[in-house]
Amino acid sequence: MSFVGNCGTFTRGYKAMIMDVEFLYHLLYLLICALGLFVHEFFYSLLLFDLVYREETLLNVIKSVTRNGRSIILTAVLALILVYLFSIVGYLFFKDDFILEVDKLPNETLLPDHTEPGETMTGEFLYSDVCKAGSSENCSSVIPSDQLIAEEMEEENKEHTCETLLMCIVTVLSHGLRSGGGVGDVLRKPSKEEPLFAARVIYDLLFFFMVIIIVLNLIFGVIIDTFADLRSEKQKKEEILKTTCFICGLERDKFDNKTVTFEEHIKEEHNMWHYLCFIVLVKVKDSTEYTGPESYVAEMIK
Repeated sequence: MSFVGNCGTFTRGYKAMIMDVEFLYHLLYLLICALGLFVHEFFYSLLLFDLVYREETLLNVIKSVTRNGRSIILTAVLALILVYLFSIVGYLFFKDDFILEVDKLPNETLLPDHTEPGETMTGEFLYSDVCKAGSSENCSSVIPSDQLIAEEMEEENKEHTCETLLMCIVTVLSHGLRSGGGVGDVLRKPSKEEPLFAARVIYDLLFFFMVIIIVLNLIFGVIIDTFADLRSEKQKKEEILKTTCFICGLERDKFDNKTVTFEEHIKEEHNMWHYLCFIVLVKVKDSTEYTGPESYVAEMIK
């Protein structure tokens, strides 16, 4: 309504209203309010983002990512290419090392009440604490059934996550980028007696240096440098507003040893709000009643 009330649709047309970012921003908030009113109250929590829009420092945090978005996206593409190449190498040579521990959802039917006769005999053979007759084991060191169950459950909680190339890519992308030392932190720890021990060390170190140290820090560096530039621009703008006349551009030091101080100049001689009021007067006044200076200002505004 403010867009239409300020003669936006009459002077600029409806296309300008649709393309106006601030209009679309408030239209989105109106939609969120409607969703919160008719769908669910949790939609109202999205309105807290208005703090980011109103505070320039928080807005610069968002701009630090969006201003150099192309550089960040291209660097992220480079990271994906490297992850894809490391996934291929892992799939070809280190498939058996991709053994990750998973937390499965608890199953309520682990111990069924009704079992088959064969299952009862098998369970008794596996989990009974009784020493088996005729066996060569030492009956003084029988493994408790709880320990056997725990070992089996531990084995069940580990899965091979590189059976296909797609699973290798997902594993390297998910666990490799989120681990401080790269994908080597989550893979199986190889023995030095294995023939591929040296290759595995090189694989882990290359991933750590190329992806974790170089590529990720490139992305972080772009974001941090952009935020620093935005902060310096804000400080420079505030410094100019404090030390420079908004109308004539004269700086504060030009008024040293003068009869008029800088504060008197910007408040009385060149008060910017007086100029704004004069522009509003020119806009609302009938053009046939313009004076000479008003006609000149109106032409310059156009």
